[in-house]
Amino acid sequence: MAADFKDYYRVLGVSPQATDDDIKKAFRAMARKYHPDVAKDKKSAEEKFKEINEANEVLSNPESRRKYDQLGADWKTGGAQRPSTGRGANRPSASGASGGGDDFRFEGTGFSDFFEQFFGGRAGRSSGGSPFAKEASAQAAQRGRDIQGDILITLDEVLQGAQRAISVRRTNNQTGQEETETYQVRIPQGVQAGQSIRVAGKGGEGANGGSAGDIYLRVRYAQHPDWQVNGTDLLGQLELAPWEAVLGATVPVPTLEGRVSVKVPPGFQSGQKLRVRGKGLPAGGTKRGDLYVEASIQIPLKVSPADEVLWKQLAAQATFNPRKMG
Repeated sequence: MAADFKDYYRVLGVSPQATDDDIKKAFRAMARKYHPDVAKDKKSAEEKFKEINEANEVLSNPESRRKYDQLGADWKTGGAQRPSTGRGANRPSASGASGGGDDFRFEGTGFSDFFEQFFGGRAGRSSGGSPFAKEASAQAAQRGRDIQGDILITLDEVLQGAQRAISVRRTNNQTGQEETETYQVRIPQGVQAGQSIRVAGKGGEGANGGSAGDIYLRVRYAQHPDWQVNGTDLLGQLELAPWEAVLGATVPVPTLEGRVSVKVPPGFQSGQKLRVRGKGLPAGGTKRGDLYVEASIQIPLKVSPADEVLWKQLAAQATFNPRKMG
């Protein structure tokens, strides 16, 4: 059964000709609007936030976007209705090496079946061994296959840890029957992007009395509208008015746990960074990474007549001239 096509350009509200910068701006604007922390309807916002992240995950990566654009063109003619490399790559067997097997789909991971099928890490792998040895011992106990997928984790979940209900819907290729099993998966505090969370014994069924395989969920961080992740550190932008940068100021800075006040020293330059210690992601034990904010001096696009008079007075009296520096 083919997955439903996802129009990622429509999700972000941009055209297929959008630049990388257009996609970045659209994602940030929508992610701020639908972030579960700020939305009134948290349940629907959560789903929308996941959808936005999935679209950005594909379109912000040049290789994935190229693949998606090719897929989209093929989809219109019906060519993408089937996995391009066959059942073994995109609908892997979740059974043991004895043949037969189940097709499966994940639910609750934060990614759609379309993403998993064409851009995710979904796969099945056997417990190994020579195919000749398996043929010779066809009646021996055989361990079931491990199955793999992706799971979208928010930075709040990285910070606090969480429990997530994950469902695996399986369709047995021999009987055609479909069943869904739901498991509570523990997301450990400080889990890292690229790390796999193991759900023991919930993979493909073993054969001839063999043990079941495992589920491995590869962690992907949901992109945050305000923060970029660098290891356990977070990096964001600090927008300053010109007078705040010149005179210094105490300004509020958002963190994953609420706002904190940060002191900006006088003469702070655009591009300089301030560090807020211990407000990053968990770094093991009780340690935390740091949060960095990079200054961006905001110049008003329009000024009132009264403000214009003040700016002209400042220009007339100021001794600072950037063209004479150095």
